[in-house]
Amino acid sequence: MTRTMRHFLDHNAGAPLLPAARARMIEVLDLAGNPSSIHAEGRAARAVVEQARAEIAALCGTRPDRVLFTSGGTESNAWMLHQAEPGRRAVSAVEHDSVLAADPQAPRIPVDGQGVVHPDAVAAVLDRLPDGGAGALVAVMAVNNETGVIQPVAEIAALVHARGGRIACDAVQAAGRLDLGTLCGAVDFLSLSAHKIGGPKGVGALVAGPEVEPAALIAGGQEFRRRGGTENLAGIAGFGAAAAALGATDLAAEGRRLAALRDRIEAALAAAAPDAVFPGRDAACGRVANTLSVVLPGIAAETQVMRMDLAGIAVSAGSACSSGKVTASPVLAAMGLGDLAGQALRVSLGAGSTADDADAFIAAWCRMAARRARAAE
Repeated sequence: MTRTMRHFLDHNAGAPLLPAARARMIEVLDLAGNPSSIHAEGRAARAVVEQARAEIAALCGTRPDRVLFTSGGTESNAWMLHQAEPGRRAVSAVEHDSVLAADPQAPRIPVDGQGVVHPDAVAAVLDRLPDGGAGALVAVMAVNNETGVIQPVAEIAALVHARGGRIACDAVQAAGRLDLGTLCGAVDFLSLSAHKIGGPKGVGALVAGPEVEPAALIAGGQEFRRRGGTENLAGIAGFGAAAAALGATDLAAEGRRLAALRDRIEAALAAAAPDAVFPGRDAACGRVANTLSVVLPGIAAETQVMRMDLAGIAVSAGSACSSGKVTASPVLAAMGLGDLAGQALRVSLGAGSTADDADAFIAAWCRMAARRARAAE
């Protein structure tokens, strides 16, 4: 029996582990010391943590003491929201579920039809918060994980700061696609996740701005007394190695390569199904090169994902953090897509993506579109 060749086009859910990250993790697995111990074995483990901290700080253009390790992007996002009391938080309507779920009562900042958060919409929400937003925390992600839309974070941050508030930025999908140094210089808190950049799953970071002292999340002595618990040594080591590898990559050249693949896919899909919709394609601030969202009207997202899987192609219908269930995308609903919000696929490319992967997806998707057309006759 011939096995179907697989094509992985779901890098926004998690990128394959980089060889450098795997090698670093294997190297430290046999270290016996606890990073908090003062003997030689403990100091060796501590050196691993601090090397990784420095590597991630270099990627972000900040000081190592600004990097605080967590269990992943979800915890980092929750920690950011923890920096303000309930009633003094506002979040964009297209945030990752880990932000939306952290405070279901926080007012949602609306987006336009392309999924962009406009500063005037932020101002309108701040006007309704106590003291006009002074002391408030506003959460606006850098890059949307479903559409790839880039948000005007620096402009929004300037507005929030002028009101006496602080800004939290989910940068999980921005790493390797935008300049993290520019983001870190604009915001008060920034979240990262290792497995989005070729590191291991289960480790992330909260990066604090240069003048910000984040409140502790878990009492204890680790992470500058801000997050108790023994550090995930192997995970942190792999995270640092992935950050170092990313820092050595020509990101501009890689972005051009991925944009060419994405545009090739979009052009083929639009030609095959003129009624296909590409959410966020015309966003004012653009999209990152690796991501596209496509709606094929009339076919549920769950059905589309399964058909692609049977064809050997891994894509998703949106965020992977939904307990394995495919439901209508809250992001696309916030963009005003109505019923179409439940009929979208997300294609996300990465370092290993090739023209063969793109062509395999195009062929499978076009067969699905043709089948839909025949059913409508």
